[in-house]
Amino acid sequence: MEQLKLKELILNVLKVDDRLWDKNKKELNQTLLLDLVENIDEKIIDLLFQEKDIRERFFVKIKNIYVFKTNDFCFFMEENKVDNSYTAYKNRIGLTDGKMFLKNTNDVILDWPYKDCVLEGGQSNEEGIDTYFEYDEKIKKYEQKQAKRKEIFFNQILAYDEIDRLFDHKALVNWKRFNKDGEQEVKEIRRDENGLIKENLIIKGNNLLALHSLKKQFTGKIKLIYIDPPYNTKNDGFKYNDNFNRSSWLTFMKNRLEIARDLLSDDGGIYIQIDTKESHYLKVLIDEIFGKENFRSQIIWDTSIPYVAGNKWLSNNWIYSQSTIFYYAKNKENVFFNKQVYEIKQPSGDISKKPYKDVWTDIKNFAGFLGAKDIKLDFNTRKPEELIKRILLSSVKIGDIVLDYHLGSGTTCAVAHKMGIQYIGVEQMDYIENIAVERMKKVIDGEQDGISKSVNWQGGGDFIYFELARWNETAKEKILKCKSLKELEVFFDEMYEIYFLNYNLKIKEFKEKVLKEENFKNLSLDEQKNIFISMLDNNQMYVNKTEMADKKFGISEKDQKLTSQFYND
Repeated sequence: MEQLKLKELILNVLKVDDRLWDKNKKELNQTLLLDLVENIDEKIIDLLFQEKDIRERFFVKIKNIYVFKTNDFCFFMEENKVDNSYTAYKNRIGLTDGKMFLKNTNDVILDWPYKDCVLEGGQSNEEGIDTYFEYDEKIKKYEQKQAKRKEIFFNQILAYDEIDRLFDHKALVNWKRFNKDGEQEVKEIRRDENGLIKENLIIKGNNLLALHSLKKQFTGKIKLIYIDPPYNTKNDGFKYNDNFNRSSWLTFMKNRLEIARDLLSDDGGIYIQIDTKESHYLKVLIDEIFGKENFRSQIIWDTSIPYVAGNKWLSNNWIYSQSTIFYYAKNKENVFFNKQVYEIKQPSGDISKKPYKDVWTDIKNFAGFLGAKDIKLDFNTRKPEELIKRILLSSVKIGDIVLDYHLGSGTTCAVAHKMGIQYIGVEQMDYIENIAVERMKKVIDGEQDGISKSVNWQGGGDFIYFELARWNETAKEKILKCKSLKELEVFFDEMYEIYFLNYNLKIKEFKEKVLKEENFKNLSLDEQKNIFISMLDNNQMYVNKTEMADKKFGISEKDQKLTSQFYND
């Protein structure tokens, strides 16, 4: 019997057990079911045994006794747990050996539970917070509440259709070229004689999806990747959802490092900056993806400053004053490394002409001014340009391409631009426009901070900015334009039919119950709009290239043309 029919049969058989269902017998409490099964609940076991097809599948006869195959049944129910049509697999994600979940075995395995998953890593806002509304019986009104965002995981085995769609090339919009004359229209995308794009690119959008959108044009073409990712701490100043647990953080890193490796050229390498909290776990992960044999160096950057803040002296521990940078090759036999000799100021103050050691003490942990005195840059993790300059000097030459997919304040692109090296920067947060882009405009104008004097920077050059086309953003704009609750109600039908909503939204209950409640009707229009906006799934924001001609997405012919040019269709 095929899986779906068997699942339907099981559900029908279990309908008689009221413990397992809501009042309308619509939703199965699968967590309770599995708990009861694992504790050999007689009623449930008997119900399952009475049905011939279920008995043949999940019971084994030993002499005259039937034994229930508990693990097989639990695995089947978990593997075939289907949620609503918008998120097909809201599942307890876990590793399996093909027969049972590993939590049900006695084996000891060094692993993490989301290893076989894809974490898109989107944000509701810059603090990684979800906003929702809940009715408070005490005050008789809807209260706006906030909670740490609940990330959506797609299982690579169960949800491959969703992942294929997730990784499809995205439509690209809002194209702009910036040069010394300011913002310009993008009329063409320059390429070399081999068809490779020869443009500096700054891309706004989810970095995992952006990396997959770069795959067709840049696989095997990137010489160097430098990233300074979120460190998985609660207070490092990075404006991502920087409060993952370790398992999900490792998944977040793994998904991106795998595609990053594909983008690297055979003589390329990657530098990954991290702090001590996750460095050891991260190194095991990078060993797995790049191969232990391709580990080149663990660079220790001395980040100490001439004085130590009082609160650090109060800690009963050694003062933390260093950052780790892992350097890996795509292929250690072919990796390019510049062995030219530099001058290094030693801790003693002496100047010696020796190749750089893997402990860097001469680059101060002070980023200085980031390109424009009139730009407010509240970005505590910005890196000094000298640090990136040293990395680029050692691993790239003119004609190579550098990628930073955690662009932040834009230091990698700023340094590459001044050194005449082609670059690609990706950032998904809204501050990309008023921090990184504004900084790059000042670089083009010839600002003299950072490494400018050491490389005799005089200004010039250009870069192209574009964005991954967002879809749910359109729904948000339509909600904001509604002039009454009646218009919101009319739009709701379009909203749940066309757009992507949060996986835990009960559409029928909201439409048939909440919208009709007097308490909801008595809310202000702005509060009602905020409730509608909070229903949108922020992990489903982007339009696939194959669908960009659909008029519902509102992508201009110009943007469609440039998107096709980019993918070289």
